[in-house]
Amino acid sequence: MEPNTKPNMLENHNLLSFHLNAKIQGTGTETIVFAHGYGTDQSIWDKITPYFTEKNCRIVLFDWPFSGYVKDENLYDPLKYSSLEGFADDLITLLDQMELKVVTFVGHSMSGMIGCLASIKRPQLFKRLILLGASPRYINTDDYEGGFTTSEIENLLKNIESNYENWISTFSLNVVDPNDEPSVNKFRECLKRMRNEVPLSLARTVFCNDYRDILEKVETPCTIIQSSSDIVVPYSVALYMEKKIKGKVTLEVIDTIGHFPQLTSPLQLVDVLKGVLGFDLS
Repeated sequence: MEPNTKPNMLENHNLLSFHLNAKIQGTGTETIVFAHGYGTDQSIWDKITPYFTEKNCRIVLFDWPFSGYVKDENLYDPLKYSSLEGFADDLITLLDQMELKVVTFVGHSMSGMIGCLASIKRPQLFKRLILLGASPRYINTDDYEGGFTTSEIENLLKNIESNYENWISTFSLNVVDPNDEPSVNKFRECLKRMRNEVPLSLARTVFCNDYRDILEKVETPCTIIQSSSDIVVPYSVALYMEKKIKGKVTLEVIDTIGHFPQLTSPLQLVDVLKGVLGFDLS
């Protein structure tokens, strides 16, 4: 008779949580799930998580299928992920497989809307959504300021397609505080790790879809965290989301430059999270 460990190992290899490099750090009754955004991976939270693992929290980290650290190249399906719905389904599956219930979800950038979609599908899974630099739509309309014109997004996509390396250099300096060279380089290296077929299709998913109509369906309590100067998500977007989300909403602004306060202003972000979650992290 073969040892029982072999079937268990095979079973683990069939779990999405295994393929997405999911891990739990710390112990406690409060579970906080950190989800990264476009082009990055779970290491984007390295400056944040130590403040919580010591304070009776369970921290959940994972990589989305587009991350360069996900080994199974077949996991990223451009058709499935042509909308954020596919990622929301993955998130629910991940939480179910890890037997996690009633979590606080911290979603950066595109993951903010993923969390919103997942909370509509399975509201009982989420205690609170923390939306860091999130946006339901990036393109301006007559009555909505998303931050970009249609032609700007078209040029962005063309630049990704024609010269990805050059686009990385320019984009990273625009979206991360250019005075923080280590953080710029961190984001740049994350972008470089994505496989060749991923950046363009994922950029279309992020920048060309419109999720404004889902906000009125989000009943989970939300905290929106906005950088004071963010070229990707202007303050007007945070105000729009605060107005449209159905559930109880609070808006916090961090006085920092760029789209990545978890890299460039980690202590300020931790302080805001501390207030939101009611923890004494001193």
